[in-house]
Amino acid sequence: MNNPAYQVVNRGLRFPEGPVVMDDGSVIVVEIERRTITRCHPDGRNEIVAQLDGGPNGAAIGPDGALYICNNGGFDWYESPETGLRPHGQAQDYSGGRIERLDLATGVLTVLYTASDKGPLKGPNDLVFDDHGGFYFTDHGKMRPREMDRGAVCYARIDGSFIQEVIGPIHSPNGIGLSPDGRTLWVVETFTCRLWRFDLDGPGQIRRQPWPQSPNGGRFVANLSGYRGFDSLAVDADGNICIATIYEGAITVISPAGEVLEVVSFEDPFCTNIAFGGPDMRDAYITLSATGQLVRMPWSRPGLRLAFNA
Repeated sequence: MNNPAYQVVNRGLRFPEGPVVMDDGSVIVVEIERRTITRCHPDGRNEIVAQLDGGPNGAAIGPDGALYICNNGGFDWYESPETGLRPHGQAQDYSGGRIERLDLATGVLTVLYTASDKGPLKGPNDLVFDDHGGFYFTDHGKMRPREMDRGAVCYARIDGSFIQEVIGPIHSPNGIGLSPDGRTLWVVETFTCRLWRFDLDGPGQIRRQPWPQSPNGGRFVANLSGYRGFDSLAVDADGNICIATIYEGAITVISPAGEVLEVVSFEDPFCTNIAFGGPDMRDAYITLSATGQLVRMPWSRPGLRLAFNA
């Protein structure tokens, strides 16, 4: 499906990502460049919920109704009429990676984690909650002119009492999601454009595959040729992985077996996220980040309901 008919819900956003579809019909996004948590209303209004430091990058509702945020510490930015807005390496005022909790009722922001058991967090990117109330998140790392960090995936609890690296090192991990039965963790790498499957034996417990078949404990599933990168992802009710594909500007739908089922193309090269909502979970909300848009379109399959919402 190419060049879909979609509706622009909200404009004027500064590199929106991490859409969270709320029960009242609004969508909460992070604006990475503006460093805000923003509620996008169905009538087109954008309401600043919280102003943050660093670079809020991904968000999800936890079991307590609070918003949990991956903060990458900040990017530098490049903007032109031809390419729009795009991130450009580690910010000069980089403040360190962290996981934060925002109480949506009171506006109180709390820093939960700045390090895992293996060392400082560098650039937390995206997260997903399991049915047990814990969450997996990717630490994408940061890029500097002559070097880049090796990434990791961690598992943590919402009370700040436990965090552990469960996958690492892994190259530029970004989008992350769980299968409908909660027994498979899906992770994509941005710059290799690879999709990995990790089998789970329990909360935060990876059933590691042996080296050299696997460099990181997972099973390689698929990748794309050409100059494309994988960003965030969402899983549909059938278990297919819907991956925002940057540089090309598309949502690529891949089956658990690794077959490309569908490619939905957009004009924005930074198509970065997809999230599902609506009464039948067939409304797809997609962030077109370079042009600062949140768009909505009907989806061919219902999305998977997340473990928690608000």
